[in-house]
Amino acid sequence: MSEQLVISWFEIPATDINRAAAWYGKIFDYELSPFDMQGQIMAFFPMSEGTTGGALIQSSEHEPSMQGSLVYLNAGDRMDTLLERIAESEGEVLMPRTSIGEHGFIAMFKDTEGNRVALHSPA
Repeated sequence: MSEQLVISWFEIPATDINRAAAWYGKIFDYELSPFDMQGQIMAFFPMSEGTTGGALIQSSEHEPSMQGSLVYLNAGDRMDTLLERIAESEGEVLMPRTSIGEHGFIAMFKDTEGNRVALHSPA
């Protein structure tokens, strides 16, 4: 049996997709362009074939939340830089960089939409 990704797709709810796309773009240094996809407005995070993908999404079926499933975005070797950007912007650092032993580091933040989101860094 071939190796399979456990998670293949995630969506982060937004009440103002343009604000959310601009904010995530500023924090992570990439462009997210909102577009209408069958009545749902989405802005895709960068991805490549065979990797986990995701998007910001604004629709009547998606509501930002501090509860429920937690998405961990890859911080790579930029965790400290990302946390500084979050703290200096409209976001809020909920948990600073925290060691999880041999598995690296995690942190949590609240985005402009009111979602609890996390970061993971392998080192």
